[in-house]
Amino acid sequence: MLDLFILETCPYCKKVMAFMDEHNINYNKVDIADKANEDTLIQMGGKRQVPFLADRDRNIQMYESSDIIEYIKTIM
Repeated sequence: MLDLFILETCPYCKKVMAFMDEHNINYNKVDIADKANEDTLIQMGGKRQVPFLADRDRNIQMYESSDIIEYIKTIM
């Protein structure tokens, strides 16, 4: 399952979400406006930066919208 940590106001998050939605990629949107989600993000990735993708099936974690989109293309 893909978890995408986002902030609704983040343009880079919107870019990734638009790509995933356009390609019908199933993902779990995790908004770090919720403190518990923010804490999880920091614990997993080490910093408070979004977007952050966690692919739990493949044990992959990454920041940076362009990198996330390129990764998604490889698993489509």
